[in-house]
Amino acid sequence: MSMREVVGRLRQFDAYPKTLEDFRIKTFGGATVTIISGVLMFMLFISELNYYLTKEIHPELFVDTTKGQKLRINVDLKFPYIGCSFLSIDAMDVSGEQQLDVEHNVYKQRLNLTGAVIADSPEKENLGDKSEDIVKEVATTLDPNRCESCYGAESSAFKCCNTCEDVREAYRQKGWAFHDAESIEQCKRDGTVDKMKQQQNEGCHIYGYLEVNKVAGNFHVAPGRSFQQHHVHVHDVQPLSGQKFNLTHHINHLSFGIDYPGQVNPLDNTKQIAEKESTMFQYFVKIVPTTYVKLEGQILFTNQYSVTKHHKSISGGIFGEQGLPGVFFTYELSPMMVKYTEKQRSFMHFLTGVCAIIGGIFTVAGLIDAAIYHSSRAIQRKIELGKST
Repeated sequence: MSMREVVGRLRQFDAYPKTLEDFRIKTFGGATVTIISGVLMFMLFISELNYYLTKEIHPELFVDTTKGQKLRINVDLKFPYIGCSFLSIDAMDVSGEQQLDVEHNVYKQRLNLTGAVIADSPEKENLGDKSEDIVKEVATTLDPNRCESCYGAESSAFKCCNTCEDVREAYRQKGWAFHDAESIEQCKRDGTVDKMKQQQNEGCHIYGYLEVNKVAGNFHVAPGRSFQQHHVHVHDVQPLSGQKFNLTHHINHLSFGIDYPGQVNPLDNTKQIAEKESTMFQYFVKIVPTTYVKLEGQILFTNQYSVTKHHKSISGGIFGEQGLPGVFFTYELSPMMVKYTEKQRSFMHFLTGVCAIIGGIFTVAGLIDAAIYHSSRAIQRKIELGKST
């Protein structure tokens, strides 16, 4: 069999027979359909290409079996109407442990009532009793062997009260109310009174992060000094008993762990307005441990969460029996873990999609062009027949 015969037989399998150029008719309608279909093909191709270049995320659900991890809490809060010196930040977990290891991670920045930053460097917040720091500072300028008055609250534990904190603690152990700090010489000397007066009409920006045990617990921002008494967390609000606090606050950011792509934090950029003074805001947070595996193999251990809110006005001001004014975040962890894995989309799926776009539009455009052409021919014939009659 010669080559010419082979080529002749292969021509019988041609599914795309061609017509002669002389028998082709080009119309204005066909040109319009071609331009529109070409634009549509290009737009859909770009859309398909963008979809192919994005990463595919595969979610999976597991029982959380991780051990010994810490829970990182990222917080950024603004209190427009209460000064930094009035607020105390504390974190507790269900084991009863007060987290004291975050003093270098949380900062307070003073704000004026318009929200502008006051020209002071941010102050590191220390959780718990700060009396040891005050004692060291005072000891550098006063006689370390002095014995100052406890103003009637002397006891076997406190025979001498050399700092404002000593007087406060002696009063607390006696069960006495510590109201008038201005009459206490030690409080005047260490600047407690002046600091309170200076920040009376200011706001406060609290930001940073805490690392706590990965168990259910809470962290809160509330007025008054905090301390532990018989393994119970207590806020000393007696010196503030005559004051009302506006706990209006802005939550710029709140998350648990490292941020991952596509993460949604429900409390970010939210604002809560205290319609009444001395309001207790409560946020009940359900944390879901999350693992995010990037395309290059990097693994992020983080969390996502949902939240419900509640607030109530504290009757009787500071000493109301219903609670303490402040902002409280109570969280618990889900026993399940969500795992997200990044994967590259299939190139064959991309190629199939492109072929479907081109073929589909080409076919539909051909049908539309044929309908336009034959309709125009039929109309033209009727017009010609009308003229002839």
